[in-house]
Amino acid sequence: MRLTIDGDWTATVTGEPLTIAPGFVFRDFRVRIATYTDVKERERFQLDTFGSQDWLWDTPDDFRFDPASRELVGAEFHVPSEVADAEDSVRVAATPAVRPGGLRADEARDFRLEVTTELCRAPGDTVLTCLRDLDVLDGPLEARIGIAPDVALLVQHGTVVGWSLTDPVRYLTSGFAAPDPAPPSPATRLLFTQCLDLITTSLLDEMRDRNPVALTRLRALDRALRSQREDRHRADALLALVAELLEDYG
Repeated sequence: MRLTIDGDWTATVTGEPLTIAPGFVFRDFRVRIATYTDVKERERFQLDTFGSQDWLWDTPDDFRFDPASRELVGAEFHVPSEVADAEDSVRVAATPAVRPGGLRADEARDFRLEVTTELCRAPGDTVLTCLRDLDVLDGPLEARIGIAPDVALLVQHGTVVGWSLTDPVRYLTSGFAAPDPAPPSPATRLLFTQCLDLITTSLLDEMRDRNPVALTRLRALDRALRSQREDRHRADALLALVAELLEDYG
């Protein structure tokens, strides 16, 4: 299958997806699929590869390809802050099933990968689906290409129109750290949903307006994350943003 990613820029689906576990950096609301562990390694990685990347005052999503093989070697996606209504989120199709596969660039040149604009939350936040726009929901998907563990590209009419992350709480992390390989605790799953509610609903605006009820929820969430004894890596990943909000508005 050949996919259009940006205008006339195309890539061909291969049989080898990335084996790198994604990292969901909750404070930055982005998903990283790469092996670099600090800023210097990331800069070197960008120099040694080609594709779509951020520039000054410009933050598109990021596909990176090896210059020799033209194979996909890494990616970064921004999770949209605009959340679709529940009525739209339930319209996200469960078919077709994910087909594992990598990408090979059809030519070695840079391009621009626009960020998605709509976030659809599945019940229990078991899947986060990020779409180019809600018009995607008006027609069936042609394919789901699993480019990495639990990360799939959504394809419609031969064009990449979004992506999804299954079991996002599993991949919570901070900075450049790898996600904890142990399964998340039930308590973390509940706190993850509460954190998403806090920043993707009207509660965020209420916090900014110093609404007492919203600030009470924010403080309670901060306490719950600090007092959780298990699953500290994921709790700290959530706390990084919640503590910042509390400092700004609480």
